[in-house]
Amino acid sequence: MSEVTNSTQGAFYFLLMGIPGFEASHIWISIPFFCLYTISITGNTSILAAIRTDPSLHQPMYRFLSMLALTDLGLTLTTLPTVMQLLWFNIHKISFDACFAQFFFLHGFSFMESSVLLAMSFDRYVAICRPLHYASVLTNEVTGRIGLTIICRCVLAVLPSLFLLKRLPFCRSQLSHSYCLHQDMIRLVCADIRLNSWYAFALALVIIVMDPLLIVFSYTLILKNILSTATWTERLRALNNCLSHVLAVLLLYVPMVGVSMTHRFATHASPLVHVIMANVYLLAPPVMNPIIYSAKTKQIRRAIFHLFSPKSMQLK
Repeated sequence: MSEVTNSTQGAFYFLLMGIPGFEASHIWISIPFFCLYTISITGNTSILAAIRTDPSLHQPMYRFLSMLALTDLGLTLTTLPTVMQLLWFNIHKISFDACFAQFFFLHGFSFMESSVLLAMSFDRYVAICRPLHYASVLTNEVTGRIGLTIICRCVLAVLPSLFLLKRLPFCRSQLSHSYCLHQDMIRLVCADIRLNSWYAFALALVIIVMDPLLIVFSYTLILKNILSTATWTERLRALNNCLSHVLAVLLLYVPMVGVSMTHRFATHASPLVHVIMANVYLLAPPVMNPIIYSAKTKQIRRAIFHLFSPKSMQLK
């Protein structure tokens, strides 16, 4: 068996897996994947362009939404090359360094999405529970600092797991997905992985457990405030304003927990189950978030309409 401990020891490649059992149909399977990637790129780019061009959307709520769209776009562009080259050209090989680069960006953007959703829950709390202080609390400087903190948090969270894994020898090269996931790569190591496992567990507590708990806590305070002070009409309006964010939270955390549980407790499940779970985890938020926010947010819908209206196109 080939073994590698770092990127300088020979030409070591990881082997990506497509859709197990459907290898002969990869060219047909590529059609829905290509459509989903196109929807994600078009939708998130449209939201970014709409927020940038419409002055009325230069508010904290929409700045956080633009952060979410950027994160979703990054997540899409991270997985697209390896998935489509495998489905279109049957290219299974990915170099050692390229796999770790994808590992870094894939998990980095995934954790960044969690952090942005947490920031958006804080934005909703201030807007609903402290409306008179909203403009003074969430200034441009504060939202900029929150964005910078999110980037630093995610980079500092992913780098240790990357370096801890990269120092270990690999005696197998066959991955279970069309991209490089930490849960998948660590199973190919032929060395003691206790330190990696403990760090991954601590990271899961911080990202997969703490972030959702803080989001739930913020919505508990929001509901308490709404139910104690508002009329039924105001309650429905406030809940409707939060619905898009709640759906985005469910789209991220339900598949994320599912993938973690599948890799940890369902190791003997069909490879197809692992592949489906991972694809839902990585494709559902980038594809659905633009649709949800465009459908539920009138200002975003109006800005996108004006952006692509014939008159607007002529002015450009």
